[in-house]
Amino acid sequence: MTIGDTITDPGDPRPMPRLDLDAPTLSMTFGANTSPLSGREGRYVTSRHIKQRLDREVLGNVSIEFEPTDSADTYEVRGRGELQLAILIEQMRREGYELQVSRPEVILRTIDGEVHEPYERITVDIPPDFIGPVQAALADRKARLEQMSTDADGRVRMEYVIPVRGLIGFRGQLLTETRGTALMHQIGEGYGEWAGEVTHRTSGVVVADRQGTSNGYALYSLQERSELFIGSGVDVYEGMIIGENARNEDMDVNATKEKKLTNMRTHSHDEAIRLTPPRELTLESAIEFIGVDELVEVTPHSIRLRKRVLSVHDRRRIAGREYEQRAASERDAR
Repeated sequence: MTIGDTITDPGDPRPMPRLDLDAPTLSMTFGANTSPLSGREGRYVTSRHIKQRLDREVLGNVSIEFEPTDSADTYEVRGRGELQLAILIEQMRREGYELQVSRPEVILRTIDGEVHEPYERITVDIPPDFIGPVQAALADRKARLEQMSTDADGRVRMEYVIPVRGLIGFRGQLLTETRGTALMHQIGEGYGEWAGEVTHRTSGVVVADRQGTSNGYALYSLQERSELFIGSGVDVYEGMIIGENARNEDMDVNATKEKKLTNMRTHSHDEAIRLTPPRELTLESAIEFIGVDELVEVTPHSIRLRKRVLSVHDRRRIAGREYEQRAASERDAR
């Protein structure tokens, strides 16, 4: 038996109507952890373990669906929203699973020859002091204001219709902008026309180019040009993302470089290295931050960001091939 089945009298087997649930709107890929640091912290690390866990999840969670992909060790998991999928990932890591997940993608539909995407109706309840920042954030995410009112206690209630793409990462931003005083409720609005491009990350990332242990001497020279996600003494590997670049391109760096020993000693050279505290990544912020060519590595004790293709040479070769294909398509268009 599954959820929705009816236990009836054999003499009068009339089942009750099944519950009508909203269809999933977001999809992510769950796969076995393939990084060089895999297997150090988790108990369940293979794709077989992940499949068994997902099979158990869909028995009791009817809004979760999954199916295999072209890759033998990766599964496409579909759910009602980013928060629901993040809760599932957090439950798995606490149970001892290691996995790597992709950025959430909306499930599109083609209606009358046009691309349609899912929308949500959200109600935001905030103090009046934060109306400006919240409205600006929602405008950048292609939200449309439907209604605005003031409660008896002075709080402002705003009702928006927003693409599901625009909700990815918004919950954390909302709490930050309102200092944790906001309330938000959302409900499915159905599908509508494509709303255009929603602004995502405009900066590049800092990527480690070799395996080893991060060193304070190497990180000190990097923190002036980037915001780091790790501190000194952390295990890194080639293709691991260790920070956000101030510019819009990716930067491959040696995070394990140590200071060369010489016979020269000066006061300025012997000063202690002071590192800025790194930005701590939560699961929700990591999922919202990554791009299409990146993954989140989730283990029971760590959350790391990485490139899909770890080797810097392979990434450059793929980038060159994509550039040639774009150039060829532009020539054909002309």
